[in-house]
Formats: sequence, C-alpha cells, structure tokens
Amino acid sequence: MSVGAHRTVPPALVDTDRWFRRYRVTEPPRRRLLVLPHAGGSASFFHTWGTAFDRGTEVLVARYPGRHDRLTDPCIENMEELADQVTAALLPFLDVPVTFFGHSMGASLAYEMALRLRDRHGVRPAALHVSSRKPPHRLAPQRVYEKGDEALIEEVRRLGGTDETLLTDPDLREILLPAIRADFTIVGTYGPRPADPVDCPVYAYVGNEDSGVSVTDMSDWSDVTSQAFHLDVLPGGHFYLVDRHDSLVRMVSRRLAADD
Repeated sequence: MSVGAHRTVPPALVDTDRWFRRYRVTEPPRRRLLVLPHAGGSASFFHTWGTAFDRGTEVLVARYPGRHDRLTDPCIENMEELADQVTAALLPFLDVPVTFFGHSMGASLAYEMALRLRDRHGVRPAALHVSSRKPPHRLAPQRVYEKGDEALIEEVRRLGGTDETLLTDPDLREILLPAIRADFTIVGTYGPRPADPVDCPVYAYVGNEDSGVSVTDMSDWSDVTSQAFHLDVLPGGHFYLVDRHDSLVRMVSRRLAADD
C-alpha cells in the first residue's frame, strides 16, 4: 500500500498472521513494540523497523484488512470496531511489556487500544508514542471520505508517504481505493471525545512543516496522560518519519529501554 524509504533490511524471523507482521527476536523478548500505521498505510511501510531495535525488542506491525495479503478481508470503517479487533488480537502478546507507536490514524488507534486494555483487561502499555495526529479532544470531523475518488486521492497525495505509482496506475488505484476510503472514514468520524487519561508515559512527535498538525496540537497530548509527557519536533512534514527514520528510531529505542 504505502511505502517508505528504500533501505536494506537485515534478515529477520518474520511471522505474518491475520493481524500482525511479527519480527521475532532470537531470544525471549523483554518487551514488544506494536506499530500502528496511518490511514491508507500498511505493515510494509514500517518494514525497516522490524530489525531496528535491540535483540530484546520484538516488533509487531498491525496489518489492517483490505490490503496486501488481507485484500479480500472486509475493510473496517469505524474506530471502535478496529480498536476492538486489534486489541483482542494483541492479548496473547501481553506476557511482556508492550509499547505502542501510532502514526497519524495509528496514534488515535493506539490511544483507543490503551483505554481498552485498561478498562477491559486491567493492563496498561509501557508507553504510548503518538505521531502526527491531534489528540482526541482536539479533533474535528473531516468529510474527505464523502468526496469522489479524485478528491480522496488528492488528499493522500497532499499528505505524502505513498508511492506516486500506486496513485496513478488505474488498476492499482482500483485495488487500493476501498481501503483508503475506509481508513479516511475512520479518521473523519472519530472525535472529538473527552481526554480520558491513560496510565502510562506519552511521547509525541511531529514534523515542523506538517500543514495539518501543529506543534501546539501535539503538545495537547499531555492532557491524556497522568504520567510523563514529552514532545519532539523533527524537520519535515506529515511523513517526517521517512527522512528522519534513524533519528526517530533512536529516540524510540532509548525510551523503550528507559521504560523497562
């Protein structure tokens, strides 16, 4: 679906089940990092993250329905159902501390999953990392998903992070559009809702040239935690994490170790 920068990735033990691409470590993991992609995104966007952390960190990347190997699975169009299903799929992986990293739509999903783990299972993530997305109480309805295909594609193009070839090839567009529209429906119909605090540290990241999410927006994620909060502003736009891959991974890696 979406692709990031082309990098050489060391060999990894990769398992792919229905909901997660799992980059297994060669020893029992001390912690797990669950990565939640953006609207229109897929696990392949974060393929370089699978082997970017120490040997004690096992990486899981969410696989949303309606794309790649899940192309025939029905797309999900509301946040509640998506959060319910990904949370249920995560339960077998809670034998070690789990940290969430969510980019754009994935940040909202990470927050909703943290609430579900707390309220339904008495579990809290080790930390919540949120990227390029307003917090739940600062969101406003967005109706891009109600527009025609060209308007939707133009919004994806404006945000960046997607290979232009996928957007211009008619056959590929026909395959991709249902998942893109479903994801933008989730984004457009989620929020605003109360800032219900999560009982874990929150780390926020944003590009200094992001036209849709400001530094002030990201700072308001401090309202949803009863613990530590830290904001990092990196050079770039909505998909700053492509060009700033190494810097971001170092930040996340350092915080994973600190939150043990």
